[in-house]
Amino acid sequence: MVTEKPPVATVATNMIVVLDPDAPDEAASEVVDLLDAAGVDCHVVVDQGRQVVIAPGAPSDVVAAVAGLSAVERVVKTSGPAMLVSSAYSPKRTVIDVSGVPVGGETFVVIAGPCAVESRDQILEAAHAVKRHGARLLRGDAFKPRTSPYTFQGLGESALKLLADARDETGLPFVAEVLDTRDVELVAGYADMIRVGTRNMSNYALLRELGRQSKPVLLKRGRTATIDEWLSAAEHVYGAGNPNIVLVERGIRTFEPSTRNMLDITAVPLVRQRTHLPVLVDPSHAAGDSSLVPSLARAAMAAGADGLMVDVHPDPASALVDGDQALTPSEFGDMMNQLRAMAAALGLAI
Repeated sequence: MVTEKPPVATVATNMIVVLDPDAPDEAASEVVDLLDAAGVDCHVVVDQGRQVVIAPGAPSDVVAAVAGLSAVERVVKTSGPAMLVSSAYSPKRTVIDVSGVPVGGETFVVIAGPCAVESRDQILEAAHAVKRHGARLLRGDAFKPRTSPYTFQGLGESALKLLADARDETGLPFVAEVLDTRDVELVAGYADMIRVGTRNMSNYALLRELGRQSKPVLLKRGRTATIDEWLSAAEHVYGAGNPNIVLVERGIRTFEPSTRNMLDITAVPLVRQRTHLPVLVDPSHAAGDSSLVPSLARAAMAAGADGLMVDVHPDPASALVDGDQALTPSEFGDMMNQLRAMAAALGLAI
């Protein structure tokens, strides 16, 4: 009696198919047809001029068949939902160019400025101060997502014009937040980098819209987001066509009421293992208390962060938004001196 052998099980894996740069357009269709025949949903994207096919959950025998196609340069197997942003896809760490300022690599970059633009004098004073003390990028928002509809909501386009004036005077490129898909074109027309705040990390329509434009995107972690959810948000931007993404750990909401949020310092080395994108830390929003910011900033550098985003206001006591967490220019200068000493020991430029 002949006993039939049980079928060999195939293992499903997430697969990224990178086509040869010179592959014809129909090459992607060949890959897609093979995957469709195997019942695998797939997505074709263009990453920096070359066709890439994303295939979550592909059986191992299909992976082998795809790898054998002549137009395929390489097949990358990944784990987790975020694939294009994974370190498996790009083992070399990415450096993002923000109008001539490198974010990532061997330079520890500091973004600093007020949480919101309040007036011309305020933003110009802040811009000159943070540049004097070593910041490479200016922050300041024109649109503010506030819990109460009756508090200061930002100055809108007039604030973007003031930020552009500050850039002209100081040479500092600036980062500004966008809240609405309808404002992406407006903010991109002024800012050197566009920020997605914690409340909008899961606004997938906004993320995809930012993926369709070319300005770098600064993506903050949501207050209750897991690391997988955060990286998946970055995948929405990358998959829509924009690979220029910088991640920002800004603290998560926990049971502890002593601080505004709890800085997840463990996320810094963990995310650096899992993604090729630069990772910054925002100690200001994590703490909600300016006295804690320098300590958290030093911890961020020690943990391997690629830089910081810090609130600095000429007069925090009069700030319309988040004055309690803002450093004065003098306090910012003291913190930068401490960070320079650390950077020298770690072999970093700052």
